[in-house]
Amino acid sequence: MFVLEANPRASRTVPFVAKATGLPLANIAARLIVGETLASLRESGQLGHVGPLGHVSVKEAVLPFDRFPGIDTLLGPEMRSTGEVMGVDMTFGLAFAKSQMAAGTRLPREGTVFLSLADRDKPAGLEVARQLSALGFGLVATKGTAELLTRSGVTVDIVVAKVGEDGEGPHALELIESGRVQLVVNTPRGRGPRADGQYIRVAALAHHVPCLTTLAAAKAAVAGIADWATHPLEVRTLQELHLDGVVR
Repeated sequence: MFVLEANPRASRTVPFVAKATGLPLANIAARLIVGETLASLRESGQLGHVGPLGHVSVKEAVLPFDRFPGIDTLLGPEMRSTGEVMGVDMTFGLAFAKSQMAAGTRLPREGTVFLSLADRDKPAGLEVARQLSALGFGLVATKGTAELLTRSGVTVDIVVAKVGEDGEGPHALELIESGRVQLVVNTPRGRGPRADGQYIRVAALAHHVPCLTTLAAAKAAVAGIADWATHPLEVRTLQELHLDGVVR
């Protein structure tokens, strides 16, 4: 049984691993639920030796939205997953990129990103936009998002008009359907058939364009694209990672 944990005080996730122990993972989980800590379990020898990993693992849910044309990909409380996959590599970004690929969504390495951020997400989304621009991506955005980016010195190639409204720029659906957008970052503003974001997400699904609906996913995607640009993806077998009963 292998026990994985992360350092909660680190600025980024730092994974650790324990050698095989006789204590089942379910027992460890039960002890934590009733108030024990990983530190106390380690001190008592329940977790065995703990050392730093040489790799990161990212698990991703497989969501078969493409089987249901017209469905909104915005996640809710419903259980829609039909399975799980895992990406393993030496950095979080590379592992995330692999997990997306295994789940059927390949992150782009170049092209144009469409950004439409809810007001609450605009401050944090600004850094995501800066990183995408630095990676060489062109940016298109809705009016409110574009105004923020432009004021902050981030170049926006096209200001996109809202769906169903006349504007100076093209609609997001036009850009997606014509293949001019390779990644969509659309944090939700509302639900229902008239919500602008829903049209965008449905179009992205129909045309197989990766669509991210949270800033956490957007940040992870940027990390994956950045790491992939400097390190080629390689395949390692699980047997290589589990030599002699210790995760490498």
